[in-house]
Amino acid sequence: MAAALDRDGRRWWDLEVVRRRMVAADPRRPHNAVLFRQPISTLDDHLARGLRVEALAELVEGAAADVARNGSDPDDDAVLDTTDLTFGPPILRPTSLRDFYAFERHVRTAWERRGQEVPEAWYRVPVFYFSNVSEIRGPDDRVWAPDASRELDYELEVAALIDTPARDLPPERGEESIGGYTILNDWSARDLQREETTVRLGPAKSKDFASSIGPWLVTPDELADARSGKGHALAMSAEVRTPRGSSGGGDPVTTSRGTWADIHYSFGEMIARASADARLRAGDLVGSGTVGTGCLLEVKDDTLGRYLEPDDEVILRVERLGELSTPIVARPTG
Repeated sequence: MAAALDRDGRRWWDLEVVRRRMVAADPRRPHNAVLFRQPISTLDDHLARGLRVEALAELVEGAAADVARNGSDPDDDAVLDTTDLTFGPPILRPTSLRDFYAFERHVRTAWERRGQEVPEAWYRVPVFYFSNVSEIRGPDDRVWAPDASRELDYELEVAALIDTPARDLPPERGEESIGGYTILNDWSARDLQREETTVRLGPAKSKDFASSIGPWLVTPDELADARSGKGHALAMSAEVRTPRGSSGGGDPVTTSRGTWADIHYSFGEMIARASADARLRAGDLVGSGTVGTGCLLEVKDDTLGRYLEPDDEVILRVERLGELSTPIVARPTG
């Protein structure tokens, strides 16, 4: 089901129920607009029909206008009971995931750990790698370390959803292709990563076992007033909740604090790089890379004291984008 929160943040609307109601009120709507011709099911289906995320605003505004005219009905079947809602990934089958490396503090810390300076090229061009879209997780979906790894780590990021085809966009127009933003956890197996990076090809099995996104998608207009520099003045944080009697101590530990405003490359610049001589498709995800302090590789010695273990829970928060929680479990067998 596709649902949207109204402007005042009080109601979640079932968009298919709203669509049917608006068609019943004006049967000309399906003739005049693609949005009203087929049921609203998932965001994936919506994008596949060639529609942008912003098109759904007509349904939200229509529902709000109906409330303004007729008042609020406690039995309205278009209003979802928030206690019954379970959120999945905002997009179920992203067409690709390009993850960038756009926060200088994180980059600098990573290179200093190797006893080296940040490469000069990093300051000239945004760089990214392709992650694995077959292992997308949503809120509260379990994650486990790969079989050969004992150093599971989270990475606190923001992802942008591309919702229209784009190619060769200049930086000043790159953000025009964004339908919304969500939280991204780019999980890492640090011991596998150390081995792989010696080959100088880029991450592989250290990254492709899971990526978590959610809990919902926030459209760019909802963040416009928080714009700051090349990002947004929105706090980002991570917390690890550990079981009682564990090596983490049993209490929630705040491990990461940062701000989106510290980003070195804007999403417009990242998308310009991604779209150079290549076609971006509706459904592609573009990750920001890890905010400074946004992973245990940077901060574990001063915070949790270890990497993640089964029965931990990782909670990533980005102001206005919500909270993305993930239980860590032992690797399933069989």
